[in-house]
Amino acid sequence: MTSFTAAAAPQRGLRHRAWRVAAVAFVALVAAAAVRSSVGVFLRPISDEFGWPISTVAFAVTLNLCLYGLTAPFAAALMEKLGVRRVVACALALLATGMALTTLISAPWQLYLFWGIFVGFGAGSMALVFGAIVANRWFVERRGLVTGIFSAAFATGQLIFLPTITAITDSQGWRIAALALAAFALAIIPFVLLWLRDSPADVGLLPYGASLEYVPPPPPDHGMNAGKLAIVRLRDASKTRAFWLLAFAFFVCGWSTNGLIGTHFIAAAHDHGLPASSAASLLAAIGIFDMIGTIGSGWFTDRYDSRYLLFIYYGLRGVSLLLLHLVWANTVQPPMFFFVVLYGLDWVATVPPTVALCRECFGVERAGVVFGWVFAAHMVGAGISAWTAGVIRQATGSYNLAWWSAGVLCLIAAAASWLVPRTPADSQLDPSPSPTPVLSE
Repeated sequence: MTSFTAAAAPQRGLRHRAWRVAAVAFVALVAAAAVRSSVGVFLRPISDEFGWPISTVAFAVTLNLCLYGLTAPFAAALMEKLGVRRVVACALALLATGMALTTLISAPWQLYLFWGIFVGFGAGSMALVFGAIVANRWFVERRGLVTGIFSAAFATGQLIFLPTITAITDSQGWRIAALALAAFALAIIPFVLLWLRDSPADVGLLPYGASLEYVPPPPPDHGMNAGKLAIVRLRDASKTRAFWLLAFAFFVCGWSTNGLIGTHFIAAAHDHGLPASSAASLLAAIGIFDMIGTIGSGWFTDRYDSRYLLFIYYGLRGVSLLLLHLVWANTVQPPMFFFVVLYGLDWVATVPPTVALCRECFGVERAGVVFGWVFAAHMVGAGISAWTAGVIRQATGSYNLAWWSAGVLCLIAAAASWLVPRTPADSQLDPSPSPTPVLSE
């Protein structure tokens, strides 16, 4: 059993080291999201400069998003084996390298390698599984709220930075913007190495809000390497209905956010004569409302049934996408603000209740890797959507079919979320390699 120092007495104030760790994790997530989301800004400039079709550039986005998601569960397992700090520092370095090398491209395969593979792997090695692991390890109370804050960091980097990235692209070119993002990612690494710690036990502390009777979950590796641990977690979780319902809903979540709006919103605005700067500002506004919605979602997740919350979020998103084709104009009109608010409030508000359901259904010690696989479904959905929307635009001359199909999928995901079993899935899981206790909220 882990022994704790006198400093481990239960603490619930802002002095607890958990909040400092959370702050570093927040900034790292912002950096990763800012780098990955730049694809939406660079899509049109790269297409125009090299004369490549939108679908060619969009395939690099698809590769980026799919690797982003598929890396997540293995990264979560690697964090369990090597530690969060090492994995996050290496991931930031890979992001910076990929973004910097993208400025040297002259052929599509180079774009696929640097932008698709390097940035995809780097972002996937952090992503929201990183935030979920930090929240689960460092917090007993306020887990939902902290997960919401981390999800808001994801949206902050993706959306609020877009006007700045767009302004640099318009004035200095997309290569200078890419180098600025690479420098930003590199600048975060010293703070990660200095302040991030893998768990409270490493510094003789209890998690935030834990009582003196708290018992840390046992080591999850049981002698396995990270790759085998990720596969075993998938094998066990895939035997349950809860996993498939959560994975499908999150697949749709990625389809309707990163893959569709995150990748094609600025290009769609161009089709309607709306300047890229105005479109980026609208995405930034979506990011602001998402911060409100996602942090609020974390607060609600600590208090209400996560299944009902997901039903509401996916339902509202579906309605907003079904109506999007009605609000476009060559200037920003009041109906567009309706979309920005309705869609923005639940851009990633789905994350806190999804993380909570993974924890409730599969246990704290399994939740990080299981959520990694659910998140993989999210990014595979995003990747397929990014390519599909590009094909639809090229074939029909409009994104309308892409908006409508995503809206319908969101309504189906709302129903799937409602059907997630209320009872923990532990009784359905293979207890090997060893049974582990579930830490209740």
